[in-house]
Amino acid sequence: MPRFYDQSHTASASLLRRLGAILYDTFIVIALCFAVTAIWLYFAETEYATGPAFQSLLFITIFGFFGLFWTRTGQTIGMMAWRIRIQSNEGAAINWMQALIRFMCAMFSAAAFGVGYFWMLFNDEKLTLQDKISNTVVVYLPKK
Repeated sequence: MPRFYDQSHTASASLLRRLGAILYDTFIVIALCFAVTAIWLYFAETEYATGPAFQSLLFITIFGFFGLFWTRTGQTIGMMAWRIRIQSNEGAAINWMQALIRFMCAMFSAAAFGVGYFWMLFNDEKLTLQDKISNTVVVYLPKK
């Protein structure tokens, strides 16, 4: 796995930066879901996009988006804009299992009105619930 950054030179990303990146990525994911839905409707030759196969396709698409970015560069497009990166606690790229755990925990955190994200405000290490469970950290990347 590639090593990104010496852990001693990084600071935990603030909640505001994380939420900004989430907002950016949400717009991209929505557009991606529209495209997948249009393709589904075309090939399924139907007016409706429903059912477990379609929902599974959307899940795989969304997880694939985040997983590819997180495991390769540690940054989604929104994270690049807000100069933050996800990495393992050792400072390396995360693996697919960490990405899946983080993704599932982030969905749970969002569904629970952001409890997992606001956890970092009361945590000495400034880690969200998904950071803690997946053994990852989101760091701020200062301008060079």
